[in-house]
Order: sequence, then C-alpha cells, then structure tokens
Amino acid sequence: MASLQGKHRRWTVITSGLLVGALALIVTFTTRAALVSPAAVVVVAAIGVMALMLQLRLRYQQKAGDMHLPSWLNLFGGVLALIAFLHDWLHIRVGMAELIALAAVGCFGVSGTLVLHNLRKRRSAKQSAN
Repeated sequence: MASLQGKHRRWTVITSGLLVGALALIVTFTTRAALVSPAAVVVVAAIGVMALMLQLRLRYQQKAGDMHLPSWLNLFGGVLALIAFLHDWLHIRVGMAELIALAAVGCFGVSGTLVLHNLRKRRSAKQSAN
C-alpha cells in the first residue's frame, strides 16, 4: 500500500514540475508587453485548469467516470479564450478583448472551484460514512 501511495505522489510531483516548467518557459520567452496582454492571462489560466484536470485524472483514475467535471464551462471558457486571442482578426476592440479574456479566466476559475468543492464534499461524505 505504501508503494502505491509513493507512486501516486511521484506522479503528482512530476506533473507539478511540468506545470512550473511550462510557466517558466512562458515567462522566460515573452516580453514585458506580452505578459500584460489578454492572451497571456488566458494562457496562464488555461494551463492552471489543465493542470488541475490532469491531476484529477492521475489521482482518481478508478473514479474518473464518477467525477462530474463541468465540461460545458471549460468549453465556454475555451471559446471565449479563442475569441480574445483572435481579437485582431475578428475586429474586436482591445478593451472588449480584455473583458472577454477576463470572462474566460472567470470560467476557468469557476470550473476549478466546482471541481475542488466536489472533491471536498466527496471526501467529507466518505469520512462521515466511516
């Protein structure tokens, strides 16, 4: 049992390291002006949500089908992020693109919050049953 927990912990550490590496690459190879753009904010938020979803898949593999993930919210956030990213091509003003990017980040944040809330609720129900 201890080796199984060690294996899961190892994958958690590896995925955390990959997340930090991805964020370090973004910060290292972008200019200061690019870091304040709506696209940069959306990319960092999307990396955070994808890291959360990957960690859930790795940690709870046996219950992955049982977990209710707000896919529609992630899809909506992705569409908003794509619109914010392509604001020049779609002829959207910069101020509106920033609002759309903020809405995409909000969708990703709410999605992550819902997932974490479901995990905590499930854990507390399991502890009260024991």
